[in-house]
Amino acid sequence: MTARIARDVIATLESDLPKLRALDEEHASAPRAPGKWSPKQVIGHLIDSAFNNEQRFVRAQLGPSLSFPGYAQDAWVATQAYEDRPWADLLALWSEVNRHLAHVIAHIEPRALGVLCTIGEGTPVTLRFIAEDYVRHLHHHLAQVLTPEKAAGRTHHPYA
Repeated sequence: MTARIARDVIATLESDLPKLRALDEEHASAPRAPGKWSPKQVIGHLIDSAFNNEQRFVRAQLGPSLSFPGYAQDAWVATQAYEDRPWADLLALWSEVNRHLAHVIAHIEPRALGVLCTIGEGTPVTLRFIAEDYVRHLHHHLAQVLTPEKAAGRTHHPYA
């Protein structure tokens, strides 16, 4: 199961990274709409998501349950000023962090998939759910950048 999720992360990188690289700096810096994130900020958010989820995937294997803080995604994106980073640098970081995360996911111990995790004030969910939701979240936000007309109105789960 975790091998399938890891393959999906890698396949997503291989499919979408060339499309993302095709965006020029100007397009990557422009918000999709007033009050929305730019592609740079979306990729920055996905970097934050990967870093937060790496902690969850590792820590949930080290005990019988996990209680992990949520994170204020807008504040994280603003604080890190992703809009000021070169697009190519953000893509390189996003790609490498996700390659590592795919490796971590592939090596999650099967017994850990049922570990209950509470994130912020949310309802407890299994580590399996968090891993599967990570991929849904990744696809959701990449669609916002690459096919915004198709992504309009979609929502994602808050655990990513």
